[in-house]
Amino acid sequence: MLVLLDTLAQAALAGLFVTGDLDLLTWHAANAGVLSALTIAQTAAALVVWRTGRGPWWPAVASAVLAALVSVQQGLGEARVLAGHMPLGMAVFGCATALTYWAFTQHTSTSPLVARSRQGAAE
Repeated sequence: MLVLLDTLAQAALAGLFVTGDLDLLTWHAANAGVLSALTIAQTAAALVVWRTGRGPWWPAVASAVLAALVSVQQGLGEARVLAGHMPLGMAVFGCATALTYWAFTQHTSTSPLVARSRQGAAE
């Protein structure tokens, strides 16, 4: 959820900068570092959930890919390559939205470890 909210904040800062508030470019650049840290933290959390057997592997991979995309996005922004920076920003927002949607709609675990512990608790 934090990655998605910060991605939305990035889009808002970019939009306000483009409309003429030049000071917001500094905020946009600083927030890119925050977004990078959040995606790394999300990847670490997804790895822990997967490795402890409480969730599938793919959110960890998707989060790592998202962290890499954010890193590329940050580089494109610093180099002022807007032809790549703007579309990639939309892709980052889409990925963050999809991961957040999955996290909030996932109600059951497919992990055998979790299934066994639930079965043992029910007996």
